[in-house]
Amino acid sequence: MEDVNSQIIEYCGLPLEAMKHWGSNGIVHTEDVPRIVPVFTHAITTGVPYDFEARIRRFDGIYRWFQVRGRPLRDVDGRIARWYVLLTDIHELKRAQEELRREHAFLATVQQLSATGGFYWWPATGKVFWSEQVYRIFEIDPAVPLTTELRQSRIHPDDLPAHRETVERAIREARDFEYEVRLLLPDNSVKYVNALAQATRDAEGNLFYVGAVQDVTQRRLSDFALNKVRSELAHIARVTTLSALTASIAHEVNQPLSGVVTNASTCLRMLGADPPNIAGARETARRTIRDGNRAAEVVTRLRALYSGRETKPEPVDLNEAAREVISLSLSELQRHGVVVRTEFADHLAPVMGDRVQLQQVVLNLLRNASDAMSTVDDRPRELLVKTEPHERDAVRLSVRDAGVGFEPEAADKLFGAFYTTKPEGMGMGLSVSRSIIERHRGRLWAARNAGPGATFAFVVPSGNAPRSDTKV
Repeated sequence: MEDVNSQIIEYCGLPLEAMKHWGSNGIVHTEDVPRIVPVFTHAITTGVPYDFEARIRRFDGIYRWFQVRGRPLRDVDGRIARWYVLLTDIHELKRAQEELRREHAFLATVQQLSATGGFYWWPATGKVFWSEQVYRIFEIDPAVPLTTELRQSRIHPDDLPAHRETVERAIREARDFEYEVRLLLPDNSVKYVNALAQATRDAEGNLFYVGAVQDVTQRRLSDFALNKVRSELAHIARVTTLSALTASIAHEVNQPLSGVVTNASTCLRMLGADPPNIAGARETARRTIRDGNRAAEVVTRLRALYSGRETKPEPVDLNEAAREVISLSLSELQRHGVVVRTEFADHLAPVMGDRVQLQQVVLNLLRNASDAMSTVDDRPRELLVKTEPHERDAVRLSVRDAGVGFEPEAADKLFGAFYTTKPEGMGMGLSVSRSIIERHRGRLWAARNAGPGATFAFVVPSGNAPRSDTKV
């Protein structure tokens, strides 16, 4: 080392003689020396330029990063006469790079933990950038060219047409879009992914999208499992009401069957008379058919109410659905001294939903109202079932009793799973009922009456209300 400029002398705070021993006197950080010595030696031996980064100690003992570049100067014979070395302080750049690296590592960890990846996409050119997590979600090798065909090959064939339509419409209108699709992977496994993309413009004014892709498979599988459990609980709740309605069912079925037997016997006597009473026999035969149909209708309603079939949304006349439940429960209610009154609104708009599930809710509210009045002896055990339009595009059904009511602090607990005030109760009726109403995009609540008792009511959208993606 023949000479250095004043800036290096001032920075290191050492004389030129000390600078010549940079590899052993701590001028260069000891951790960097093993890395740069081979580079420096190779350059001196071969005459090729060198370029490396190293930490150099300042006069106050602080090390800062420098880029060190050396270039040989040759004489007329091509021999190296001397080396010129340039040191550039890159400490702030290195700090910024390290911060960026940490942020990138942090972002990658967050993406992996949340199963969320990011992407950029220019529709006009097809240029696309995926983060590592998106490649992991789609199970595509980052080294493989990311073509449109390859990306779409991962989308489930049944979801691809709707996906294409969503994206094409968004591009035409240059707007944000969101979609959820299934991915069909090479091993035939299925993933559920949700993507959200925001439309923006680059510096040249070209449309491009910034978006996020999230693997929501576990959430969807959990939803499916939860819906299955809800369905099973709803079925259990329906079945558990069967014992309480046994007397009512027996009455409803036995009454028309007794009529069938009586009319059939009368018909035989009339036909066996001398002369046969044909007109009377014909009339008793008609009554036999009528009573047989009544029994068949009761059985049909019961089979629907206690079946475990899959739910299917359909237009439901809430008045008629409530009448059927009251008809089935009437004998049981009367046996407990309950007087049922109804106030059904005329021309009530139908609701879209599952008839059996809605009837299950009504049945549960009737039974609860009856139970709430079982100890009442100082006033009529009156129960009012009422339907009416509610605000805009909604229908309300309420069941009002004159029972013991409930304490204000219990209002929030009534609809909780396994909460019950009945010694023999499961505590699932109201919880399942609220779940059913919420799946119909409605709400179920309870209120204390101004006088004795309580009112349980639910509101569900009518068939004229705007539809959502919620499924019953």
